This record gives sequence, structure tokens and C-alpha cells, in this order.
Amino acid sequence: MEGTLTSPKRAMPTDARQIRSRKALNSALLALLEERSFDQLTIREITARAGTGYATFFRHYPDKEALLSDIATDEIGNLLAMTVPVLYESNSYESTLALCRYVADHARLWSALLTGGAAAIVREEFIRQARALVEEARTTPEWLPSDLGVVHGTGSTFDILAWWLGQENDLDAKDVATILHRLVIAPLIGDKVEKRAPAP
Repeated sequence: MEGTLTSPKRAMPTDARQIRSRKALNSALLALLEERSFDQLTIREITARAGTGYATFFRHYPDKEALLSDIATDEIGNLLAMTVPVLYESNSYESTLALCRYVADHARLWSALLTGGAAAIVREEFIRQARALVEEARTTPEWLPSDLGVVHGTGSTFDILAWWLGQENDLDAKDVATILHRLVIAPLIGDKVEKRAPAP
């Protein structure tokens, strides 16, 4: 799949009708992503599902990638802003658990973003935003290039969350946080797993 989410965030409309239209378009895209891959979707299908006119779409977005960009950029930003700053300052397990709980609380959205047809684009944006957040911090072991640490940590986190949401299992947020912390986070930042993560 081609494309990126690097386009600038669109200004939020202030008119109530425009706000409703944008929310309807966002919801429609998320619902359709649960049914088919992003590449298979058309703007006409999105507007039909949203109950808006075809021309209305273009008052908000130039293409479907821009719509996805708004949704994914906001959600990834929320997730990373909540977890990355506290990852190195306090209990890294608690930060990992907060991330998993956030994803669980917004499972429908994250399932569409992480396991749907747009997963490759979303993964790229996830890594891009994480790089920007930790650009100045030296958080990886000396032997590991910082950028590689970000790519590995973020990519592995993405893959574990996608695995969790993409199948039926009995794992809850706490179970996945323990797996994620022990497998990715603790080794990457040199945390003591035994002190941070309770036994499953």
C-alpha cells in the first residue's frame, strides 16, 4: 500500500453542519475499514455510508488519504502523548498498561487502524510521531542507534497491539501490557522487568 499520513492537520470547522459532516465521514470510514481494505474503498462509498453528498467530502478533504490522516494522526498523537513522556520518568510498566487500556477502551477504532487495510500507512505514522517525540532523548542502550530503538520499539508495539486486536483471545489489557513490557519495553530501555511488571 502506498501513501503517508504526513499531510498537515486540517482546521476544524466551526459550523455545526460542517462538524456533523466531518464526524459522519470519520465514522463512515472507520466502519468501512472493518469490512474491506483501505485500497478497496471509494469516496462515493464513504459519503454514502456517511449520509453526506459526494461534493461535501471535498469541502473537508482532497482525498480519502487525507480523511484517514486526520483520524490516525489524532489517535496516534493522543496515544503517544499519554504514554511516551512517562515511559522514562516513572514506572514504564504503568505507562505500557495505560497504552493497552487506551487501545482496549477504543478497540473498534484501533482495530480498524491496526488490522484494517490501512495498517501499513498507520504503522508508518506511528513510527514518525514516536521519532518526533523522542528525538532528543537518549533512551536506548549505548550500542543501539537511537533511531533504530524507536523503529524497533514502536514497530514491535504496533505489531503486538495488532496481533491482540486481530484475533479472538481471552487476553485483557493487563495481560497484553505484561507481554509488551517484557518483550519490548523493558529490554529496550533497560528497565528491570521484575520490579515493574507484576506476574501475569
